[in-house]
Amino acid sequence: MENQTEVSEFILIGLTNLWELQKTLFTLFLLLYLTTLLGNGAIVAVAISEPQLHTPMYFFLGNLSCLDIFYSTVTIPKMLAGFLVKLQTISFSGCMTQLHFFHFLGSTEVILLGVTAYDRYVAICNPLRYSIIMRKEVCLILAAVTWTTGFFHALMHLVMTARLPFCGPNQVEHYFCEIKPLLKLACGSTHLNLMLLNTVTSCVAMAPFVVILLSYFYIIIFLLFKVHSQKGRQKAFSTCGSHLTVVALLYVPVFFNYMLPSIGTVAQREMLVTIIYSTVTPVLNPLIYTLRNQEVKKALQKVLHRKIFTGR
Repeated sequence: MENQTEVSEFILIGLTNLWELQKTLFTLFLLLYLTTLLGNGAIVAVAISEPQLHTPMYFFLGNLSCLDIFYSTVTIPKMLAGFLVKLQTISFSGCMTQLHFFHFLGSTEVILLGVTAYDRYVAICNPLRYSIIMRKEVCLILAAVTWTTGFFHALMHLVMTARLPFCGPNQVEHYFCEIKPLLKLACGSTHLNLMLLNTVTSCVAMAPFVVILLSYFYIIIFLLFKVHSQKGRQKAFSTCGSHLTVVALLYVPVFFNYMLPSIGTVAQREMLVTIIYSTVTPVLNPLIYTLRNQEVKKALQKVLHRKIFTGR
């Protein structure tokens, strides 16, 4: 197909055009980004280095932390650069690359939360067969399918967006190359793109959500009627509470951005909502898992003690 694209670069309008506010936002988002790298990097390092954390639960948690690091890196460095210049531009190829990786990592994280919920269901409701059902090979296959599905879901949006002709305005009403603002700039029909965005993306998001709901429905039933130990219930609810908090932090803003109809001028609202799940949530995830999980806290303390007192 002949490339009809005439626009060679896009202009990102960013969060604000107030120069003084941009300096404050630069400092804020730089701190958030560094905290994301530090917090999630620590969880990945601990999950790899500590033998007692070599379990399916922490394998998937390590995957989630890696995703949060990559997810933030897709948008925040470009956003930070935009705070330092008057006019923030991005090449067409750079824009398409950013779009692809944002949706690749975002959809992978959504699916991974569904896989993690299933892992918790097996661990709590079928503990005697847990090591057989969630053996190493199965965990690797689940992780591979999760990342592959996310990749091809994003590739679909990349191909469908890149083939559109962009021949008019090139100002993107966002702080990065998101699909909806880009479709507004296309010269051709975007009906198919919007249909795929609404149907396929909704399915990718809702299928894991159904798995999460079913998993926790069975977990709650099991804990209420089969587990009589108060300590056992508290431990299970503590672990599940961390996961459910992360699910809520991701799904609520995603629901507002992709599953509610766009009415009127929603650019500012969509940018603010996107910041929640692409910038704020990756910062909070390590805190949620470490503050509510004794095993992770003990492992972190052990690693820090070893680094400080033995230098290893």
